[in-house]
Amino acid sequence: MNTLNYTNKPDFILMGLTDSKEVQVVLSVLFLLVYLVTVLGNTGMVLIIRLDAQLHTPMYFFLTHLSFLDLSYSTVITPKTLETLMTSNRNISFTGCLIQMYAFVLLAAAECFLLASMAYDRYVAICNPLHYPVIMSTRLCHALLSGSYMIGAMDSTVNLLCMRTLHFCNSNVIRHFFCDTSPILALSCNDTYKVQIIIFIFAGFTLTVSLITISSSYASILSTILKINSTSGKQKAFSTCASHLLGVTVFYGTMIFTYLKPSKSYSLGKDQVASVFYTIVIPMLNPLIYSLRNKEVKSGFIRVVKKGF
Repeated sequence: MNTLNYTNKPDFILMGLTDSKEVQVVLSVLFLLVYLVTVLGNTGMVLIIRLDAQLHTPMYFFLTHLSFLDLSYSTVITPKTLETLMTSNRNISFTGCLIQMYAFVLLAAAECFLLASMAYDRYVAICNPLHYPVIMSTRLCHALLSGSYMIGAMDSTVNLLCMRTLHFCNSNVIRHFFCDTSPILALSCNDTYKVQIIIFIFAGFTLTVSLITISSSYASILSTILKINSTSGKQKAFSTCASHLLGVTVFYGTMIFTYLKPSKSYSLGKDQVASVFYTIVIPMLNPLIYSLRNKEVKSGFIRVVKKGF
């Protein structure tokens, strides 16, 4: 049996989303529009927060980096997906495949802990408002951000090291539209049980720890809100958390569905739909969620525009 490993660098072929030419045209136009909105929305969010001094707070500091992460991991996936839809070129080198997987895992894992940091920020703002400026110091914000990227780098490095131990035989067709872990493991002629366990442990740690942090933060927030006597006070407290909670629900729902399950339950159709959602659609939705539901961002946009003129 002919085996291929990292040293002889085989080319892989991405199966893509569909073989129908008509559907490819529709998807290419749709994904191109979504990507343009993603770029404009996230870039605009970063610029508004950077240019408006009134938005220089811990919450918007994290939101700036959330927009950066969304833009980055969408850029890692979407351009290659558009190429496979618009042209007949579905090849991707082994090195290119590993780079795409490494970058995506790093950015997605970093986003998990960034969302957890944002939840902690909301917890401090609502449950300890008098101590908020002291607790959420610039030093702590940068430490939480650095920790998010470090954990993301750790996860992606473990993934990369595991993939470099594999040999690939017979088929070089990845049954997916990008280089994700499960479809690559499916091509290996090695016994991948240990590799799957290691990857599952690290992915489970990332999702579980960040989700516990978010859940405990919002449990405390809910308990504090219920103690507020005035209806207007409750509504104001809920409104400060609604956007983040919506973004968290959408992001974690699709990630858990895709990754925290046995490999035997892998389904090409269902996993591709979920993957399209969290790699292409969610990066577009986040700036819309955080801007359309946020009066301060709208006001900041107006101030930036007036200042420009």
